[in-house]
Amino acid sequence: MTDTLVSFDDVLASYDPALGLEVHVELNTATKMFCGCPATFGGEPNTQVCPTCLGLPGAMPVVNGKAVESAIRIGLALNCEIAEWCRFARKNYFYPDMPKNFQTSQYDEPIAFEGWMDVDVDGETFRVEIERAHMEEDTGKSLHVGGSTGRIHGADYSLVDYNRAGIPLIEIVTKPILGAGAKAPAVARAYVSQLRDLIVALGVSEARMDQGNLRADVNLSLSPKGSGVLGTRTETKNVNSFRSVERAVRFEMQRHAAILDGGEAIFQETRHWHEDTGVTTSGRPKSDADDYRYFPEPDLVPVAPSREWVEELRGTLPENPVERRARLQSAWGYTDLEMRDVVASGLLGPIEETVAAGASAQSARKWWIAELTRRANDAGVDVVDLGVSPAQVAAVQALVDAGTINDKLARQVFDGLLAGEGTPEEIVAARGLAVVSDDGALGAAVDAAIAANPDVADKIRDGKVAAAGALIGAVMKEMRGQADAARVRELILEKLA
Repeated sequence: MTDTLVSFDDVLASYDPALGLEVHVELNTATKMFCGCPATFGGEPNTQVCPTCLGLPGAMPVVNGKAVESAIRIGLALNCEIAEWCRFARKNYFYPDMPKNFQTSQYDEPIAFEGWMDVDVDGETFRVEIERAHMEEDTGKSLHVGGSTGRIHGADYSLVDYNRAGIPLIEIVTKPILGAGAKAPAVARAYVSQLRDLIVALGVSEARMDQGNLRADVNLSLSPKGSGVLGTRTETKNVNSFRSVERAVRFEMQRHAAILDGGEAIFQETRHWHEDTGVTTSGRPKSDADDYRYFPEPDLVPVAPSREWVEELRGTLPENPVERRARLQSAWGYTDLEMRDVVASGLLGPIEETVAAGASAQSARKWWIAELTRRANDAGVDVVDLGVSPAQVAAVQALVDAGTINDKLARQVFDGLLAGEGTPEEIVAARGLAVVSDDGALGAAVDAAIAANPDVADKIRDGKVAAAGALIGAVMKEMRGQADAARVRELILEKLA
């Protein structure tokens, strides 16, 4: 049964929300965190495993140096301090997808701590303080077969795939985000979205939420308005899209308020997010740190990055995504709304590459945001996986700019690109798509249109030039959209003026 909810406005009238976000980033290293197994996505179940990531007796872990480097770069990009000395710990709990019955993580000594990230929501800047970014390994994956929910309750049996066990993770934990009020859901979304942009810019992860490369846990609590006392929190696990992060915060605010208004207490627990219905349901009681019985991992030496290495890595950091967006928006002349659409679509990079290949900023935006995104949605794929490159988009626009084709014909060129028919130039030639600008052919088509539409012709002769649009349309239809519309208009007016 769906929880009773309080209206969002009523929540804000009585309570102050506090947010906390824990984002797990799956690193794109070639191998796992503590062994040499491949860290690739989508392998056959239980084929990317070894005695170490299966936790078999006598197997000894070794730290992945590239993962440590990635962790330091993430910490630096988040304005964190980097530990001079830190170590791993065993986080003990039993679950079927934990082959060792403990997770190798970091506890009181994370590699990065005390950072921050500023996010903008509708012109207001919120500073999200980062408590820590620590290294750990991912768990395996359980598949619950049978039942209607896909969860363990009601399932006939469960299967476990340990390919993911041991994949390097960085967990980024914020401090409580206070004072966001009505913008709390939007702040959560903006933070996760901007964090993903940063991770992609660093090149340390694909950061695809649909594949679990980046997963967000949303902590939410309410306190009586103005009290300044944090309430009991719940943690909604593994929210897998920006929109869902925003919806989960909003739903939990309304659900918490209903419970508190009824005089009951919030139960500290994990919650499951349901994408289809937009609600959360109860998971398990949330353990405090003491329940995990952390202790230092005896099989791993401490990690002690030298200050020279840290500063060397600082020099590899890319341009800050916020500063990059501001620079590109200014250079391209986009409005705030246009830039928000580009960023929200995840197409900033492809558009930047298309402009670099010679297209105008507006034409690049037009093709990627409208035409190619529509095609990707129809195909059920991500637009960057559609199969059209920025260089090809720029080449199509170059043909439009040269007058070889028009926008309508350009769409047929994209059909050819998706079908693998060659370059844009080859597709235009093979399909016979070039615009006709020959006065002889155009003149004959114009004469036919005038003869077929004498009433429209008379209006033009009487000075109603706007009526020429109807004749231009007739000519374009007759020539399958391949006429030079500007020249057609000139010919019509020459003949009828």
